[in-house]
Amino acid sequence: MPISETTTATAATTATTATTTTYSQPDISHIQIGGRKSKLAVVQSELVQQAIQSIYPQIDCSILALSTLGDKVQTQPLYSFGGKSLWTKELEILLMDRVDEFPQLDLIVHSLKDMPTHLPEEFELGCIFQREDPRDAIVMKSGSPYTHLRDLPAGSIVGTSSIRRSSQLIKNYPHLKFESVRGNIQTRLRKLDDQENQYCCLILASAGLIRLGLGDRITSCLDDVYYAVGQGALGIEIKKDNHKIKQILKQIEDPIATICCLAERSLMRYLEGGCSVPLGVHSEYNQHTRVLTLKGIIVSPDGTQSIEAEVCGEITNREDDCERLGVELGDKLKDQGAQTILDSIDMTRINAKPTEV
Repeated sequence: MPISETTTATAATTATTATTTTYSQPDISHIQIGGRKSKLAVVQSELVQQAIQSIYPQIDCSILALSTLGDKVQTQPLYSFGGKSLWTKELEILLMDRVDEFPQLDLIVHSLKDMPTHLPEEFELGCIFQREDPRDAIVMKSGSPYTHLRDLPAGSIVGTSSIRRSSQLIKNYPHLKFESVRGNIQTRLRKLDDQENQYCCLILASAGLIRLGLGDRITSCLDDVYYAVGQGALGIEIKKDNHKIKQILKQIEDPIATICCLAERSLMRYLEGGCSVPLGVHSEYNQHTRVLTLKGIIVSPDGTQSIEAEVCGEITNREDDCERLGVELGDKLKDQGAQTILDSIDMTRINAKPTEV
């Protein structure tokens, strides 16, 4: 896959909040951060950059932003031409070595929900960083008098490219129409607000809107919808056994998000899920009791069948216990019939090219 359209931003090496006596100082003077070129991806890379430099002000951090195939192809759902691995492959090349004028990367910042649960053996998830609100949000057309999906008249068109969202909502709102919409957040909002467009609202991740300073566009949140695995969290991918970078990332990880997301990803991995599988989750971790509650749902794409289950467990060994709980929930879902739903999904129909918007 070719590497294309790059921009590079270099941050100043000064910071005002670091305390150099608290952390052991790694023998690194520069970190090259990589990410996608979308506005949201750059903001996410900058959040990681700022977190590192607040602790290690002596380390210079640069951001390399790359366009990928997924940014260029806007007429098909992601699951029809590569799924989650689509976002990672070009950047992973640069984790291995520099290419022409492009520098070698030390780490890649991803939206965690876009990261495959099985990474190539050369790489690993270095840390899970800063989980914003993981819920899905309703964004009504500008000037709309409506607030919730339940307010919309029959036949209203709701824009979403996620079968996880649409399959859950179809059963609760059978009078609404759910149609695909692609593009970055700004593009989707322009389509929504265009009076020539028939969309009444969009369903978007709250986290992306908040990080872009667009939280005021959120009309309501879908508390009754299970969100995507890893939604709202950032995943930082590194070359395996890069101990110097792992030492740095250890200082900026989000411990609660890490526990929740490791369990969520274990469930998805166990079910062999991906972008095309309508798997939703909800997780909560109690720091005082050290108990993780993990819920999951599998829904048929047409919303007519659904299986829900829940597990709880104490987390004493983070990696092992999170993995175990994910598998335990996967078994519960399978015992109740989830595998039948997964086996019956018509991938040909799901992968059909939608009407362009």
